[in-house]
Amino acid sequence: MRNFFIGALASALVAASVATVANAHDLVVPKNENESYGYSDSPKQPWSEFRVHDPSRPIPKKINPTPPTYFPAPPSDAIVLFDGTNLDAWQQTKWKLVDGVVECTEGAFATKEIFGAFQLHLEWLSPANFEGPWGNQGNNGVSLLGAYEIQIFDSYKINNYPDGACGSVYGQTPPLVNACTPAGNWQTYDIFFTPAKFEGDTLIAPPRVTILQNGIMVQNNQEIYGSTSHFNLPGKHPQGKGPIVLSGHGCPVRFRNIWIRSFD
Repeated sequence: MRNFFIGALASALVAASVATVANAHDLVVPKNENESYGYSDSPKQPWSEFRVHDPSRPIPKKINPTPPTYFPAPPSDAIVLFDGTNLDAWQQTKWKLVDGVVECTEGAFATKEIFGAFQLHLEWLSPANFEGPWGNQGNNGVSLLGAYEIQIFDSYKINNYPDGACGSVYGQTPPLVNACTPAGNWQTYDIFFTPAKFEGDTLIAPPRVTILQNGIMVQNNQEIYGSTSHFNLPGKHPQGKGPIVLSGHGCPVRFRNIWIRSFD
């Protein structure tokens, strides 16, 4: 498990190098608000007609939800991962505890405990008026088992490639809709996850995820095709449990009220 986590964490850090990869590959820059960033030389997804990070993929419809006003307290059976007072549930990190929230600085932010099937709640805030490259606007992510990244991004402002939009299974499946509110507002994720099932080394059922963003469904019992990374096709599914990992992409995204209900 330790070796897997190191490998998965390395994959998460690879996903952070968007700007570097953009310099190495054929980046498509949008000409207007109806187009998105993307790549024209990435591999084709075997389950769809599109390439990984394909700019020709339909952009998720922006529905402009009202910023959420309901931020649920942990239920009695939840494990509190962060309540604003300390970082005891997390591995040592350079992230900062500021005014009752935790702020991304650099490096990944991983739980000490590992999980299998779960319901995860967290709240995040992308900084308003952030000055940085297009690919780092509100950029972060929630990595399930340290292997499957659910994207956090300022998709209210920037049309990232659809399979990298906020609410996407990164590099695989765009969100059903764009449920983002403007940066500077607190937003919510409620993530319901079932891990892959194996008989020996044989995969018998893929992992699946349902996601509510700001109370709106953006993934509905969606199959996850493999571990996620930037520009690449999915990797192997991990066997067993893994940590919750928040990505360290350098944008000072803030988090609060993180709790999880384990179904193992």
